[in-house]
Amino acid sequence: MINCIIFDIGNVLIDFKPIEYLKNLFPREEDILVLHKLIFGSIEWLKLDRGIITLQEAIEILSNKNPQQKDKIKRCLEAWVEILTPIEEVVEILKKLDLEKYKLLLLSNFHDYAYNHIVDKYEFFQLFHGGIISCNEKLLKPEEEIYLCLIQKYNIKPEEAIFIDDTVENIHQAQRLGFSTIRFENPKQLQAELKSYLD
Repeated sequence: MINCIIFDIGNVLIDFKPIEYLKNLFPREEDILVLHKLIFGSIEWLKLDRGIITLQEAIEILSNKNPQQKDKIKRCLEAWVEILTPIEEVVEILKKLDLEKYKLLLLSNFHDYAYNHIVDKYEFFQLFHGGIISCNEKLLKPEEEIYLCLIQKYNIKPEEAIFIDDTVENIHQAQRLGFSTIRFENPKQLQAELKSYLD
């Protein structure tokens, strides 16, 4: 019987659309594509998720690697958390699950600065009973250790839990550990798949 539901954050609870953000900052298509790869596809971005560098260190490292893009990197990274806005239909699903007394947990790859920003800004995070955020554990999904950390800390039985994520590799790792899973596509699909598990 399912008693615990575990949510990823980015593109499940919170929108994360860096291309749209870059389009609002820079008019040239060439700049958008270059900066998207240079910043959001960088090793430094993963290091931020892993919690082994700070945002200011990332700006400095990326700027030193790409001095011709220094001003644009700084402009982009100093305000990027403003793109992190709730997916309201999923928040409504979350509220219903809370009323139905499911144990709600987070398991997400997220930067320290960005995570603190959204938790302070959006009250619905108070509905969660806890969770594991990558930057705090120096681990990343889909590494097995981050899932085991969640299991041990919250005394979870994977066969009694559903894990929701938008990334295939993260879903596959959860399945290997015995979790029921939902790969998030949109709120309507999430609602339907939850219903099939919980009814």
